[in-house]
Amino acid sequence: MARKSLDDNSPLVAAAVQDGSLTSLQFRKTAGGSIEEKRVKTTHADIIQLERKGQTYTIRVAQFGQPFATEQVADIDLGAEVYVGLFVRAGNAKAPATGSFRDVQISVPAHEGLVQYREYLGSNLELLDVATGNREVIYTSSKSLQAPNWTRDGKTLIYNSEGLMYTFDLASRKPAVLPTGEVRNNNNDHVLSFDGTMLGLSSGVEKLGGSIVYTVPATGGNPTQITPIGPSYLHSWSPDGKNLLFTGQRNGDFDIHRVPAAGGLEVNLTNSKGLDDGPEYTPDGQYVYFNSSRTGTMRIWRMKADGSQQEPVTDGEFQDWFPHISPDGKWIALVSFLKEEVPADEHPFYKHVYLRLMPISGGKPKVIAYVYGGQGTMNTPSWSPDGKKIAFISNSTDAGK
Repeated sequence: MARKSLDDNSPLVAAAVQDGSLTSLQFRKTAGGSIEEKRVKTTHADIIQLERKGQTYTIRVAQFGQPFATEQVADIDLGAEVYVGLFVRAGNAKAPATGSFRDVQISVPAHEGLVQYREYLGSNLELLDVATGNREVIYTSSKSLQAPNWTRDGKTLIYNSEGLMYTFDLASRKPAVLPTGEVRNNNNDHVLSFDGTMLGLSSGVEKLGGSIVYTVPATGGNPTQITPIGPSYLHSWSPDGKNLLFTGQRNGDFDIHRVPAAGGLEVNLTNSKGLDDGPEYTPDGQYVYFNSSRTGTMRIWRMKADGSQQEPVTDGEFQDWFPHISPDGKWIALVSFLKEEVPADEHPFYKHVYLRLMPISGGKPKVIAYVYGGQGTMNTPSWSPDGKKIAFISNSTDAGK
């Protein structure tokens, strides 16, 4: 609920679930006025969001696993500052009412006119229980943290922030800089080798055309340059450690390429018109999953490791990015942007996104997290080694303050 004041008759807007089934956007426009409502078609919702943007309020509700249904009301003037909180109300004054809440967050979104890649919001480093959808914020920062990898021993996360690489110890919950020598312009396309001994980096080098691929021991050190020119954005090691997959702009288009992990001749694997990105090997090394906008919508695709037999996996309901295969090879986790908010070939910061999960054998993806984030949320393989959790980033203006 958002209220202008704490007076009983205050103007307000509320997202309400009544009797555990009916869901509505309720509002009182003036002090002492009557409560009006707009009902949402979704019933028995257990995911509830209330968003304020100026004098417009939007309710987003879902049964866990499903996309949001929305309702909106405009021209509700609650003032520049509002009271925000949770409420439980008994429908019968003689009967007590109880309510339970979990995963409660207040997120302050990007301001109007925010310039992408020049201005950044704060970050929440979160762990998601894949089976239940339970989320835990384990660290917050006023800086932009991006793309947590999970080390093979399950004890540490690795992410990038402001050009540097960081380790995050899950026991002490403290970050530390991971040394990468003179390579200090690292972006969120970094990935650990399957055996966990090596870390691949993508780091901007303007004189070489942009992002360049490097490799370095997972404990840090002086990186070895792999790609001679950019832009080259690294996404995957082959399970045997011999090859790397990266998205590279060659001849004016972004396609997927393979290169030996020690450096050498690049092999082009895709050449369809449109952006191909986010390639990742399956644990058996037989297939590569990636995202492509070649149909006009960003969808997840699959191909053989040699680039043959390219075929779509998702249906184009959303703009789907960054497929990540579970350690047992049975599941795909991905990031889905809303079509009405984001064009096919963009993956911006600070949007409403879904983290979705689907069987690698096929089927309808289900939502496992409802996130304010986007770019940097889950660009890299983020599964825990036991396949039970995923690490990701959500964003808020006041995170870490």
